[in-house]
Amino acid sequence: MDPLNGTGAHIVAPCHITVAELFHQAGDRLRLCWIAGRAGGDRQLNSDTVQKPTLALIGHLNFVHPNRVQVLGCAEMDYLRNLSPEGLRGAVDNLFATEIAAVVVANGESVPDSLIAGAERSATPLFTSPEQSPLLMRVLSHMMTQALAPSTILHGVFLEVSGLGVLLTGDPAVGKSELALELITRGHRLVADDALEVYAVSPDTLEGRCPTLLQDFMEVRGLGVINIRRLFGETAVKHKKNLKLIIQLTPAEKWHSLDRLDMRASNREILGTMVPEVHIPVAVGRNLAVLVEVAVRNHILKLRGFNSAEEFAERQRAAIAADSLEED
Repeated sequence: MDPLNGTGAHIVAPCHITVAELFHQAGDRLRLCWIAGRAGGDRQLNSDTVQKPTLALIGHLNFVHPNRVQVLGCAEMDYLRNLSPEGLRGAVDNLFATEIAAVVVANGESVPDSLIAGAERSATPLFTSPEQSPLLMRVLSHMMTQALAPSTILHGVFLEVSGLGVLLTGDPAVGKSELALELITRGHRLVADDALEVYAVSPDTLEGRCPTLLQDFMEVRGLGVINIRRLFGETAVKHKKNLKLIIQLTPAEKWHSLDRLDMRASNREILGTMVPEVHIPVAVGRNLAVLVEVAVRNHILKLRGFNSAEEFAERQRAAIAADSLEED
């Protein structure tokens, strides 16, 4: 078992994203146009920080970190336009001397020829966009945070049940896929079958994503591989969802270890984040789909401050106290 996540799954090193991949993901959203430096498309980004290189333009290179995206807004372009030809060349040389990952000229600003030449000379991707620089920086930073988040692979079936991201886990052949298939027929949605990529996108948020190869597919014993989207329609699948609850399907021989009143909080640590976990016993004749739906509804109630087990225990304590008073 991996000591870092306590799940038995291995942790994948933080992902990387190249400039070309970022352009592919953000190009339409930000209306990016790649005008120079295409030879640098394979440059890797190792930080989600997006900077404005104002100080680098005037020679303070220690304020600009390499392998980051730099955004030139109105202030930076006004500064460049007011420079002499020699000063402009010097500012451009300062900018590209820092081994930056890419440059984005925002606000639909015109790009000086010297900036294009500098990008080609240093093989630094140069983009333009009509969007405002604050929006550019916010969206690019968010996309890189998603791509660079630490991740791990978990095994099970991940679904959206009543709007909640639920991972079904358990021993092989315990019936996870069959249960997931029944839940899908009841209107819930499949995210991933067998392998789930989990990303720590924030200190307390885990996002589960379906690997591209497995999207829409599920393997069911006796049926083989089936395409859920084609069988049940577009609304039956979803490609990512925040992981909020783990349901462990427990074989009958392990029932003795279960807490019948669920008085003890059960959690599983994944990438430093605690995820609530529920154990459901598996036996012939039990309607597991209904039990999962009720477990999800009960968890939603707990999130809203209602705990059925604690309410029952409190009522029991009150009844015992009342009986003691009557005896006195």
